[in-house]
Formats: sequence, structure tokens, C-alpha cells
Amino acid sequence: MSFFIPAAMAQSAGGAAPAGTGFEWIFLIGFVVIFYLMIWRPQAKRAKEHKNLLAGLSTGDEVVTGGGILGKVKKVTDEFVVLEVGEGQELKFQKGSIVAVLPKGTLKAI
Repeated sequence: MSFFIPAAMAQSAGGAAPAGTGFEWIFLIGFVVIFYLMIWRPQAKRAKEHKNLLAGLSTGDEVVTGGGILGKVKKVTDEFVVLEVGEGQELKFQKGSIVAVLPKGTLKAI
């Protein structure tokens, strides 16, 4: 009788669920949707806003750089911006380092 027991156990172990039941696809699609909504979309929106900010720079704008330096735009080129940071003191920055445009009149000492 013990001769038939291993054959019976082997046969019952073969009844496993087939792979690809659909739950894997649901989780994969769920992760892609979460990634899109929480990471990619907000980052693309910020990049677009920064690009528009840089495209709209003009002489006389008051800006702040990534390093926290405040200044008034004196000259704008394709890649660089010249800022007046003090009376007769001008510094040259890359356009990408500008992080915000301040309201007019913020810098009264310049």
C-alpha cells in the first residue's frame, strides 16, 4: 500500500494554478499609472513652467538665481544673463540658473 502513496502525492501537486491569471497585468498597469500621475506629469509641468520663465526674461526684470543671488537683468543672450547685483556690479550667469522672477520694485537698492 505504501507503494502507491508517492504516486498519489505527485499527482495532487500537479494541480497548481496556471501562470498569467491577469493579476500580474493589473498590478503592472497600476504601477505605470501611479508612476505617471505622481512622478512624470508633475515633473514635466515644472520643466515646462521653467522653460517659459526663461523664454520670457527681458531687460529690467528682477530675478533670483539658484544660489540665492538677487539682481536686475541687464543683458539677455541665448545662453547667458548679465545681472546687476549692486551699484555698478554685474555678474554673468547661465540662463538655467534663474529660478524665479520677482515682482517689480523688490530690489530698491539697485
